[in-house]
Amino acid sequence: MKGKKLFLIGTLLLGFIFASGTVYSAKRMIQIKGSDTIVNLVQILSEEFMARNPGKAIAVMGGGSGTGIAALINGTCDIANHSRPMKSKEKILCKEKRVDTRTFVIAIDGLSVIVHKDNPLKEMIMEKIGAIYRGDITNWKEVGGPDMVISLYGRQSNSGTFVFFQEHVLGKQDYSPHMKRMNGNAQIVEGVIQDKSGIGYVGVGYVIDTKSRKIRNDLTVLNVAKNAESKAYSPMDKAAVDSGDYPVARPLFQSTNGKPEGDVALFIKFINSPEGQKIVEREGFFPIGKDIISDNFKNMK
Repeated sequence: MKGKKLFLIGTLLLGFIFASGTVYSAKRMIQIKGSDTIVNLVQILSEEFMARNPGKAIAVMGGGSGTGIAALINGTCDIANHSRPMKSKEKILCKEKRVDTRTFVIAIDGLSVIVHKDNPLKEMIMEKIGAIYRGDITNWKEVGGPDMVISLYGRQSNSGTFVFFQEHVLGKQDYSPHMKRMNGNAQIVEGVIQDKSGIGYVGVGYVIDTKSRKIRNDLTVLNVAKNAESKAYSPMDKAAVDSGDYPVARPLFQSTNGKPEGDVALFIKFINSPEGQKIVEREGFFPIGKDIISDNFKNMK
């Protein structure tokens, strides 16, 4: 009888430990999924947030903007990272599933077009870049470069960057069937570094050496012009990104289902704080302005 009592006490104690420890922590853990463009940035923001708030827990996963938005709609994440606005069909699904999306801009990206470091080209107009990715231009000599067949690197269709680039650079037309569809920005960078005829597009945070705060020396980032009459600008030029003179800039988003509460609200407030935005800038992206921060806080109410 005594043994049974001890067993019962031990079982209850073990249950209490799990309830107040591992299982409870799992329930409290903020789940974030989505955009590969900002997965590293949000991971670093999460680490900084957790270091300042012992006991808070955040898990960050990539998979693409579409994956993050689908997870939010299906209730399998607390925050969706996405590098494009929601599509019409996603908004319809939100209505059907009664998902009340609140969307926040967390950073600005100068989407960067990269080529191999030995490529002599330094700038290009958007129309030519679009023609290259549609497959209308297939040799670098057609745009003033060397006589080499162009090797295309891009993202997969679940990527917000894939969608944004297709809409804004390809004129909503199809990508060339010869484009290599990579899983993430880092894979595109590595592909272009090793391919003398390569061209790719990645978030600006992936072309920055975060120690020197300069463009990596193992690739070339093209200056891009709106058209033949316009000046070409670098994605590193914040003034050009802010003014729209750099034509491939975009906001980067996080969305929640309903008003953020508890730790989710604390984390979003941290991202919008001066501390959080310094991290955004340190990691190679551009911080959001006061007006966007104000809109974000209004959206939290």
